[in-house]
Parts: sequence; structure tokens; C-alpha cells
Amino acid sequence: MTMGRLLARAFCSLRPRGPGTCPATRVKWRANSGLLDGKANGVDLVGGYYDAGDNVKFGLPMAFTITMMSWSIVEYGKQMAASGELGHAMEAVKWGTDYLIKAHSEPFVLYGEVGDGNTDHFCWQRPEDMTTSRLAYRIDVNHPGSDLAGETAAAMAAASMVFRHSNPAYSCQLLSHAKQLFEFADKYRGKYDSSITVARRYYRSYSGYGDELLWAAAWLYHATHNRCYMDYLANNGGSLGGTGWAVNEFGWDVKYAGVQVLAAKFLLQGKEAQHAPVLGKYQQKAEYFLCSCLGKGAHNVQRTTGGLLFRQRWNNMQFVTNAAFLLTIYSDYIASAGRNVACAAGTASPAELLLFAKSQVDYILGDNPRGTSYMVGYGKSYPRQVHHRVSSIVSIKADPSFVSCREGYDTWYSRKAQDPNILDGAIVGGPDDYDDFADERDNYEQTEPTTYNNAPMLGVLARLHAGHSGYNQLLPVTALSPPFTIEQKATTSWESKGRIYYRYSTVVTNKSSKIAKELVISISKLYGPVWGLGKSGNDYTFPAWLDSLPAGKSFEFVYIHSSSPADIIVSCYTLV
Repeated sequence: MTMGRLLARAFCSLRPRGPGTCPATRVKWRANSGLLDGKANGVDLVGGYYDAGDNVKFGLPMAFTITMMSWSIVEYGKQMAASGELGHAMEAVKWGTDYLIKAHSEPFVLYGEVGDGNTDHFCWQRPEDMTTSRLAYRIDVNHPGSDLAGETAAAMAAASMVFRHSNPAYSCQLLSHAKQLFEFADKYRGKYDSSITVARRYYRSYSGYGDELLWAAAWLYHATHNRCYMDYLANNGGSLGGTGWAVNEFGWDVKYAGVQVLAAKFLLQGKEAQHAPVLGKYQQKAEYFLCSCLGKGAHNVQRTTGGLLFRQRWNNMQFVTNAAFLLTIYSDYIASAGRNVACAAGTASPAELLLFAKSQVDYILGDNPRGTSYMVGYGKSYPRQVHHRVSSIVSIKADPSFVSCREGYDTWYSRKAQDPNILDGAIVGGPDDYDDFADERDNYEQTEPTTYNNAPMLGVLARLHAGHSGYNQLLPVTALSPPFTIEQKATTSWESKGRIYYRYSTVVTNKSSKIAKELVISISKLYGPVWGLGKSGNDYTFPAWLDSLPAGKSFEFVYIHSSSPADIIVSCYTLV
């Protein structure tokens, strides 16, 4: 799948390098950079992604990039595997989550930026030559950032689903961080750019943090099936805007449409029927967004003459690729549910949603009035003067001579020639509302690429290439056989005040050949007390008298409530 490989290469091209770098066969012209990041602050912040053509690590767009890459894999991992790209996609996610784990150095501390845009933008250097500030900035209980912590929690939760089968211990680690970050985001509320003020000029959180709190809760529910997160999503939908805001954009700042589509998925799957009325309100807003993109809504998204969704001149393509992703997955959701979307200007079928998403991808890849592909390296005509420092300067492997800030501007930035290094797969900002585009390095509004332009395209291209393969997709990785069995049975029942109560016995058995430790049990649809388990936040652990479960052994716990058996899963564990 040529397009998929180009996208995977683009993520390698945009990332900082260090231990665990991209395969040399994909990007040959990059070298390590930022290997002392975090040292001045006493932490290790090596790794992660630069957001665009600069050398700053901005936490909010980086976390959103990781969330969207993970969502792409959760929905279309099977299709990626069929094209040989799943491993590369998972590697790209893990490069990001490894960094986020480092950045979350304490339960209520999160580093949200390394370097700053002010000093960086005075300098045009390869990241390998950086002389600009690498000071790190953080949020904590006295300097909160609910939007940053919430988005990072969403990224960790979504990524935990990616690694659930292939690396369960890592998946559990990600979930643990996600839960702590969500608690941090919700308990200590505030906008992150009021705490990390150097981010304000570049990634101001205009939408506030309500969308990120709901976004994090939705992803934690998706990853854990724990009712507390669904309750949060339902109970706070009105106060935090999820059921009230009807929007016509989706991106690193405004997450409402993404929350609404996820909530609609839960409803269409028949989950949490007691919250169906609230989930229905989320779904109405999700379909408002999709109808607006299709041109069938009450307030439609503007389009260029050539048919491209248009939100703004500066990096408009971010809104196009993210909208295409939501259109694509929702077309599959409603196709599986056997329904259409009712828009203000008529009905929209699943095929219509997918066809429009495809039209946006086709435009990006060259089917437009200019005949220009806005994916670098794809097609015959594509941007040659990309606003990207390391792409525009000779590779350090070809010429290791130091490039200073001013030399970079004088020699390379102002150079009216194509980049010496092709940033394969990167999607640039794109044309204006008249389909006009100037391929010039200083035209950063149109020629700068970003990671969050590319992230949703992983899923869209995989789907368009390989088709739809089911409502609940399973990652086609080599998975461990389920190492635990859970057997439940009602051992007794009685009536009290007109209600029948049941005592359920639950036996958990380790079916693997190894010792199980650090067990985490998630229980949903539980309405009564539990005996025989420890408690950790909203989850359960081994009882105090047990710290491991040998191969082939079992332990029992009981609970009481007046309903059918609860939903119980072993969500985290370590085998030693």
C-alpha cells in the first residue's frame, strides 16, 4: 500500500530522533536530536514528536496526534496489517506514548512543552544542530492544565487498546497513566496555556477544557468498559458542552465532534442502555457535524471551488483530514447498524459519507484544479519548498558542518530551490479558499506540514485501500491466548422490600503457564458490595492476602446486587 507507507515515513520524518529511531530504510537523512531534553529540569524528556516544521515539542497537539493514530489502528488495524503497515503504525504510536510516560513524571505533574516557539522561530537550524532553549514547561496542582492532561489521558487510553493483545503489560501501564491524568485534569481544573504561557502564541486552547475532559472519559470508557467513565460522560454532557455544542470543526483544539462520534458509537453498539437518552443527544450533535461537512446541514462547512472543505487559510488541511476520518468511521458505524443519517437537507447514506471522505482524500492527492498533490513525495506535482527546517537544509549525514541560526536563514530558508530532502508522506497546510497555492518556503500558512494533519489519514487510507471488515474490529496481531477465565454463578437469592437480591460467586483462574502479578479487575454494571478484592480507584486488585496467582490456580470473590451478573474483565496483569 504505497500511500500507507508514505504516511508511515512521514511520521519518521517529523519526529525527533534518539534511541529507538525509525528504520534506516525509511528515513536515511535524519540523525539524533534533543538527547538532553529535560536534563535542565531534572527529568528525561528525550523522544516524542516535533509538531511541524519547527523544533519544539508541544504537548497538546502531540497528544492529539497520538490519540488519532491510535484511533486509526483501533478501527482499521486489520486493514493496516493486510498491507504490511500495522507494525509501523504501532511503532509510531509507541514512540509517542513512551515520551508521554516520561512527561507524566508524577501523578499530578505533566510536562507539556520542551523548547519554546519564541526562540525557536528566530532560528532556522536542523534539530541535530539546535542551539535554542530546551527548557521544559509543566503543569501541576498549582498550575493546572485540564485540556493538556485530558488530551494526554485520551491518548494513553486509546493507545492502551492498540497494545492490549501484543503487549498487555505496556497496555496496563498506559491505562494507569491515563486514569491518573484524568483524575488530575478533572480535580485541578484550568486551561494549560494559563500555566504554560509560552504555548499561548502557538497552541492556545480556545475551546477550553470541557471537550478534553469528555474526550478523556470517552476513551477511558472505550478502553476499560468501566461504568464510572460512562457516568461521567453522561452526567457532564450538558455542563461541559458535549450535548450542547454543535460544531463544524474537529482538530487538536476542538474535540467535541470526536467525543460525539465516540458516544454515538457506544449507543449504536447498544452499550449502557440506561444512558441512551443522553447518548442520543451526543449522536444528534455528531450527525450535525457530519451533515455540515456533506453540505446537507443547517450551517454547512465552507468549500473551495474545487470542493475541499475550508475552515481557514493557515493549515486548513488539518480540518480536512480529521473530518475525513470521522466521516469514514461513521459511515461504517451506521452501515453496521443498518441506518442512515437524517440531515436538515435530506438523508445521507453510509455510502454517501464514505464517498465524500474519499473525495477529500482524492483532492489532497492531486484530484484538484491545480493538479497538485498536497502529500509530499506523492504524484508528479507536489510541494518542493516545504516549510520544514530539516527538510530544507542539507542532511547532516551528507554535510556534518554546523549550521547556525542565521546561516540557516541566509543560506537555506531564503533559497529558491527545492528541498534537498524529500519529506515523504507529509501533508502540508494546503490551498486557500480559491484553490490557490504558492509553493514557497516562507509561505508557512500553506507549505508547513504537521503531525496532526497526517495522523487521521492512517485510518482513512487503510479503510479506502482495504474496505470495511466488521463493526467491532480486532487487531490482527499475534495475541496471547486469553490467560484468565472468569466464571460466575448465583449461589443464593432472597427477597427484601419487594426486590430480589443475588449472591454471585466469581472464580478467576490463571490459565497461562506463568505466575500472574499486578492483577487489575474492572467491573461494570455492579450495584452492590464486593468481598474478597482490594480496591484501587475505580478498579479492583488482588485481596490483601494474595500478591500473585500461580499458573493453573484460582481465587474467588463474591458480590451482591439485585440484577443479572456484572460485567467483569481482567484489564491489566503481568506474567512472570
